[in-house]
Amino acid sequence: MSPEGQAPDASTVAHHVAAVRARIDAVAAGRDVTLVAVTKTFPASAIADAVAAGCRAIGENYAQELVAKVADLDRLTAASTGSPAPRPEIHFIGHLQTNKVRMLAPVVTVWQTLDRESAIDEVARRAPGARAFVQVNVSDEPQKSGCRPEEAAALVGRGRDAGLVIEGLMTIGVMGDPDAARIGFRLLRSLATSLDLHGCSMGMSDDLEIAVEEGATHVRVGSALFGPRVHDPGGDLR
Repeated sequence: MSPEGQAPDASTVAHHVAAVRARIDAVAAGRDVTLVAVTKTFPASAIADAVAAGCRAIGENYAQELVAKVADLDRLTAASTGSPAPRPEIHFIGHLQTNKVRMLAPVVTVWQTLDRESAIDEVARRAPGARAFVQVNVSDEPQKSGCRPEEAAALVGRGRDAGLVIEGLMTIGVMGDPDAARIGFRLLRSLATSLDLHGCSMGMSDDLEIAVEEGATHVRVGSALFGPRVHDPGGDLR
């Protein structure tokens, strides 16, 4: 394991990606589950290593860090290939401040954390037709972002009416015993199905098997791929 906050080398990242994919495949029953590699607080080289190991989606939480890191990634790939390589899908998975949407719009592929009308409206204005998820707080924990389950249908409808492509719902499971998150994950899957949505972004390093068993289409994994972070102001170790 690399020192805290320092990304492991490329071969170690590749080994970890393969191990996490094996964990997913062991319970996915043949379903395709997207591994979103969460690279927050790690350098752009961690993104490049994850992509080289087969990850097609990257998750980031903080606006300024993401924008700077994408610029670094473009420089990094240009230095090795002569021109910037195509970027992976960039999923924004942190709490979305509306005043940061303009900054993020040129680099974000999928907005996973739309949880209120103002966020939906601003993304629709700055990134017309964007792909998005509505974030739901299935555990009713006040420290977590997300709309209440009973509000999800209205927000999905507002997003669709605004021209966004609402692909699914997203949640953060209850921390602690991984199996404690199962009820919330099951609720999210049921809610998504009732809204005719395929996508369910749920499950992180510690509880991804439970999430996949309950129907996750995307899992957001950071520490199992890159190790612990030296400083995470959000305190979320996806």
